[in-house]
Amino acid sequence: SVPFLIRLFPFLLTKFVFLNFLSFPYFVDLRRPELLLNNTVSLYLDIEPGVTVGIWHTVPGSRRAEAQGKDERWYEEALSDAHPVIIYLHGNGGSR
Repeated sequence: SVPFLIRLFPFLLTKFVFLNFLSFPYFVDLRRPELLLNNTVSLYLDIEPGVTVGIWHTVPGSRRAEAQGKDERWYEEALSDAHPVIIYLHGNGGSR
């Protein structure tokens, strides 16, 4: 009966494969990553009018002590040093 239901309602397949209606972890404000990770800050980029993308900037563990108590400006300046930048794109249900 499952293949028959998916044939009738194909949107069910995407709902159950990606589970984009669930949000995990529960009761965690993902706009404030510094509560979870000490060397991370949340930045927002305006891509085009009406579209804003939120990113987390995490410095390497070797700079963790240096990042303690720094503001957003310090993290932006840390992007321009000689260290490589790794971009990891991840979507989470409820926050895509």
